[in-house]
Amino acid sequence: MPNSPQPESRYAWTRLLIALALSTIGGVGMWSVIVALPAVQAEFGVARADASLPYTLTMIGFGISGILLGRATDRLGIMLPSLLCTLALALGFVAAASASALWQFALLQGLLIGTGSAATFAPLMADTSQWFTRRRGIAVGIFASGNYLSGTLWPPILQHFIAEHGWRATYLGVALFCVASMLPLALMLRRRPPSHAPSTPGGAVQRVHTMPLGMSPRALQTLLVIAGVACCVAMSMPQVHIVAYCADLGYGPAVGAQMLSLMLACGIVSRVSFGFISDRIGGLRTLLLGSSLQGLALLLFLPFDGLVPLFLISALFGLFQGGIVPSYAIIIREYFPAAEAGWRVGFVITATLFGMALGGWMSGAIFDLSGSYSAAFVNGTLWNALNLTIAFMLLRRARHSFAPA
Repeated sequence: MPNSPQPESRYAWTRLLIALALSTIGGVGMWSVIVALPAVQAEFGVARADASLPYTLTMIGFGISGILLGRATDRLGIMLPSLLCTLALALGFVAAASASALWQFALLQGLLIGTGSAATFAPLMADTSQWFTRRRGIAVGIFASGNYLSGTLWPPILQHFIAEHGWRATYLGVALFCVASMLPLALMLRRRPPSHAPSTPGGAVQRVHTMPLGMSPRALQTLLVIAGVACCVAMSMPQVHIVAYCADLGYGPAVGAQMLSLMLACGIVSRVSFGFISDRIGGLRTLLLGSSLQGLALLLFLPFDGLVPLFLISALFGLFQGGIVPSYAIIIREYFPAAEAGWRVGFVITATLFGMALGGWMSGAIFDLSGSYSAAFVNGTLWNALNLTIAFMLLRRARHSFAPA
């Protein structure tokens, strides 16, 4: 291995695989509480709404910590935050396994498990983006697929061990596995990203603007945050409610779970595919393309509710939406200094998580008011239109007079 590895080097690709493994393993913090929810609810004897509180706190901890860890990554590199978060994740699982009340379990999920998982997404995504120039899009896409890969692999594993040994023993086993696997992987990320200028999709060196796209950095960051919220409010409707939607249609929750699994599996393909695309057309065009296709898929849910059409539309939705979130990291690397990538990516990713949480609740509230998911799909389409409008506006500014030199 060379003393000073460069972007696109063999070390950079090896590092990408390490980051992907960390993301896939560390994602257990987001999925474990969902799989354990019925067992936790039964043991503590609480209502379903109360039993859902640990998931809410986990997502809050995940989102807020992503911003703070992004700042730490900008200053210290990714290794130390990854090590500390691995220990926090493992400690959280051990402590949660000993919780004697739901409020203790919920706090530990948010403060330790949510925080521990946070380092394996936005901060690692920002770090990965700094090791690539010409192939940054595909690298970020491959890494981002770890989030969906984690959601594909962990739930059946967790469900098996919870059914066989109980959720407390399963949590202890997860803690041991995280320490044994994630600590060595984190230690392999010791090197800091090389200093290099960001690049355009074609590989030409660009100048990072003090006025990106002709606006202040704060204004552009704010628009990306709003876009992140809007796209994920729209995205959450099928992802959060497809199981309940299928149950209401008479197909049963098991069929809905199969559709969700298909959606996530297609999301993996989508993130890698859109990575190739963004290397050729840039982050803004990728965002516009992904948003347009996601809006089309949402509209298809309105006229079709047959079993076969729903499976096909679920697959299309997964294929269309997976590239949207990674495109924000590409945009930030194209128009902001590399030294700010960690916290800026973390901020936008937190906005997307807030959008998922808001959209999941909003769709349920609309269903309660209207008695149908049709209005909820329309609501998602309108939020998607807001994201599409922002993407179009930014791309128009880039094409006119503020494109990177």
